[in-house]
Amino acid sequence: MPFGAQTQKNGGVRFRLWAPNARRVELCLENPNSLELQLKPVDSGWFELTTGEASSSSRYRYRIDGSVTVPDPASRFQPEDVHGPSEVIDAQAFEWTDYAWRGREWEEAIIYELHVGAFTPEGTFCAVEGKLDYLRDLGVTAVELMPVADFPGARNWGYDGVLPFAPDSSYGRPEDLKRLVQAAHAKGLMIFLDVVYNHFGPDGNYLRVYSPQFFTARHHTPWGDAINFDGPDSRVLRDFFVHNALYWLEEYHLDGLRLDAVDAMVDDSKPDMVTELARVVRGRFGHERSIHLIVENGNNEAYLLRRAQDNRVELCTAQWNDDFHHAMHVLITGESDGYYADYVRQPVQQLGRCLGEGFAFQGEHSEFHGGNRGEPSAGLPPSAFVSFLQNHDQVGNRAFGERIQHLARPEMLKAALEILLLAPAPPLLFMGEEFAAASPFFFFCDFKSDLASAVTAGRRNEFARFAKFNSAQTRDMIPDPNAEATYRQSKLDWNSLNNPLHAGWQQFYRELLSIRQRNVVPRLKEMFGARGEYCAGPGRSLSVDWRLANGKRVQLRANLGKEPVPVNMSPSGTRFYESSKATAEAFAGGILLPWSVVWSLGL
Repeated sequence: MPFGAQTQKNGGVRFRLWAPNARRVELCLENPNSLELQLKPVDSGWFELTTGEASSSSRYRYRIDGSVTVPDPASRFQPEDVHGPSEVIDAQAFEWTDYAWRGREWEEAIIYELHVGAFTPEGTFCAVEGKLDYLRDLGVTAVELMPVADFPGARNWGYDGVLPFAPDSSYGRPEDLKRLVQAAHAKGLMIFLDVVYNHFGPDGNYLRVYSPQFFTARHHTPWGDAINFDGPDSRVLRDFFVHNALYWLEEYHLDGLRLDAVDAMVDDSKPDMVTELARVVRGRFGHERSIHLIVENGNNEAYLLRRAQDNRVELCTAQWNDDFHHAMHVLITGESDGYYADYVRQPVQQLGRCLGEGFAFQGEHSEFHGGNRGEPSAGLPPSAFVSFLQNHDQVGNRAFGERIQHLARPEMLKAALEILLLAPAPPLLFMGEEFAAASPFFFFCDFKSDLASAVTAGRRNEFARFAKFNSAQTRDMIPDPNAEATYRQSKLDWNSLNNPLHAGWQQFYRELLSIRQRNVVPRLKEMFGARGEYCAGPGRSLSVDWRLANGKRVQLRANLGKEPVPVNMSPSGTRFYESSKATAEAFAGGILLPWSVVWSLGL
């Protein structure tokens, strides 16, 4: 890695910092003995020093121009949080035992998103490791960690990270995360990490002191000035994030990354940053390991998901499909505020398009976005789109963190799950949804003084445009994101599994995921290049057929309304799932009962 502190084979440590606005940079070693050493300027704003005075576990900072003392922006660990010293980590010290692991094919992906701190009472990497058997037995094949890069304070969603190479110390040490990855592989589980390359958090980011070139005022994001991916000195910036991706994949043996909000990685250069990063990752690993890159992208840019003629992923593996979520959410909750307004007129048609072609918006006008949105996606396989009913955003960005079972009746939710978990697109679950967790998932953080007050006020004012929050008194009821109680309430209550209601939901998920493994996953590779044929029928009924390479079809017939409807395009072949015995009997007579789903493998 060209950045940060690197232990040397013959002893000592090489320190390297890009500080183009600094005249002088000193290394301040804090243990075992305090010592200050001057880094040598090399070229193009770089400062460097190799010294035998430091070793693995040494703590250090950089002093810029004799005044400001800062942590290493490429620190591998911050034992005393973002404002404290960095710690030298020997990248070769951990003894890996998973070298036979080559990953899993993407078509097998059943993803479980979790927040390390809120997933267990302990809130650590080690505690997540203790739940891996549970996840495997549930039917999950991939664990996706919300961002773990070092953030200010003791609690945070992770999207306010400021030191992207350092796992946050509140979760444990780097070796704890490596043990978690290794244990997941031993149980046949992939493990992904959410990374944030579109902005730095507001507290603990010292880059503007010595390398303001990291930022540009030419582009803007919801969080302020954009990262400088396409202006002067952007080569170093691009390398910083490319190496961060390689760092997590190589040094931590992770199986993939979820790239947060790539639409906010504003970049007018060619190739753009996401394309370059994906190409480097594909070139580095080739066929050696199965590496998966998943994007969140409000622009619905299909080019990032393109496949080669042999179905090989060229750039990114898949995208979180917000369109699927929004259409389904409108159907089962009736909500129409905010971005849901784009899905109120034709939710069944839009859901069918998501299932058959990927995006609901493929260049059409979006009222919420104020312009045309998306690119044609019908030529992409279903595996290019990750579907979900819940994730951290869709739960946590609600004012009171309500989960879907608090918003939709059980029969509606079950029908939605029968589509989500058995459709060809890889499904994503959000922690606790499989047992209908009663705990909310709030937005939480741990900022101090004026910043804390500003974030609390800003969070509440975000909801002022919604009718139910048009009074300040109502908005004041929204939980304070900085309060420790808000975080505590967001933790999963695992004891609820002793309740028959919650245990029943968990069994429902297990059964559906087992059916998916037997009947859907083996056929996904045969769906390459074949768009699904979809049709919105009478009432709220939906038919979708996916043609397989062998001429057969996977067929969905669903009624997402409260009235029975005649079957539209009755499937032929073997039915591998029906919502109930009553569903089967009515279907045989040409009727789809309310909130019922039928899956078949036919000709």
